[in-house]
Amino acid sequence: MDSREERIKRRAYEIWEREGRPTGREQEHWDQAVQEIEAEGSEAERGPVVSDPTVGDGAKS
Repeated sequence: MDSREERIKRRAYEIWEREGRPTGREQEHWDQAVQEIEAEGSEAERGPVVSDPTVGDGAKS
């Protein structure tokens, strides 16, 4: 599996490309990539969102 740093590097590059390849914003893109990767890790730790079967969908019969 890829190292965390490699994932961050790839994400920062994707952000840089998406924003039109601006110069001088490397740290900003790196920081944003770190935040996104960490958020993904937090979501994975919590597991998938499963609906509560005891809660109705609001539709009236």
